[in-house]
Amino acid sequence: MARNQRLEALAAPAMDKVRTYYEAHGHKLASTFRFRYKARSWHKPRWVVARLEYGPQGPNPRFVISSRYDDGFKLYYEQYCARGDMENRIKDQQLDLFAGRTSSTHWWTNQWRLILSGFAYTLFERLRVHLKNTPFERMSAGTLRLKLIKVGAVIIRNTRRIRVLMSDSYPHKNDLSALVQRLVPQ
Repeated sequence: MARNQRLEALAAPAMDKVRTYYEAHGHKLASTFRFRYKARSWHKPRWVVARLEYGPQGPNPRFVISSRYDDGFKLYYEQYCARGDMENRIKDQQLDLFAGRTSSTHWWTNQWRLILSGFAYTLFERLRVHLKNTPFERMSAGTLRLKLIKVGAVIIRNTRRIRVLMSDSYPHKNDLSALVQRLVPQ
């Protein structure tokens, strides 16, 4: 829900604690605070979970309306953020893996494109398992495709081995090499 002066005033005591922590320790802190709120147009008060963050740019509160009386921290991070992450995965598939490209007049052609997009999404999700603790861990499918998949290289194949020669100026050469080492069984 959009923030307003009344919401910010209700969350001010908790925001002061977050600000005090930031000023004392020098790094950003995010916390949650739950309270009852009734807008003028509402028939009854509802629970609002405020995500309170204070950093170098100042306060950054966000407010989520809930009909449940759960722990605010759990509600915000396990449900609301998970929903946002799920929407990002849908956006990845539609924009980066071309699931939204169903422009053919033939049903089977569109169905085939969606199946291929689903396979590509599955491959990227399996790749994410191997990208833990790397710079690529939180990247979108489109960014991963540009930085790891669409790489110019020379492939030399002979009877005993296949060699992949990448440019020395490719910035992720060592990261890609380490990823291939994890993927290929020895």
